[in-house]
Amino acid sequence: MLVKWIRCTVVDRRGFERGQRKWAGLLGEPGFRGQGGGWSRRRPGVAHVFSFWESRSFYDSFMARSHDRLAASQSGTFKDVRAKLFEYRFDVKTGFEPRFTDADLVRVALCRVHEERAEHFTLMQEKVWNPAMAGSPGMLRGLFGEGPGHEFLVLSMWHSAAEHGKYRTERVERLALRAQTEADIAALTGDIVDLESTWTV
Repeated sequence: MLVKWIRCTVVDRRGFERGQRKWAGLLGEPGFRGQGGGWSRRRPGVAHVFSFWESRSFYDSFMARSHDRLAASQSGTFKDVRAKLFEYRFDVKTGFEPRFTDADLVRVALCRVHEERAEHFTLMQEKVWNPAMAGSPGMLRGLFGEGPGHEFLVLSMWHSAAEHGKYRTERVERLALRAQTEADIAALTGDIVDLESTWTV
């Protein structure tokens, strides 16, 4: 599965949201698995969209054929767009599906990892972080993906901000020490996204 993460700064909120609903046109696309997104809790005006495809070839075919027509309605409503692609590696918890209807919140982390530590980082994700997240009340599902240049995506879906907050404060420092995260990671960025139900496809 291919995961696309788009982040942009919105300059015309009403126009952007109207255009976002037009992406319902993705439903007929071969290989399309789901899309959802919402607003950053930390950065006013920043929107995140996550879309899922069965494979790179289905995605490339869509980009060549239908993308520009669907995107036209949002033209001029945003700036500073960044899009990244990741190959799905494994679930965080079990049975990941690109479904957004039961979640209120997405936590996204982008980790750029030292080349010689990439294998260790992946192993720690599986052995240390995944069990901790999977055991947290309110964490629904998630995935771990790999992009070019030793970049990794950790995406998790949560019932509510309060439940995600409890996980953060209780566990993260202790887990980071155990996983030697500091030695693995060259750069870490991320965000917490309040999902908008009207953006879900």
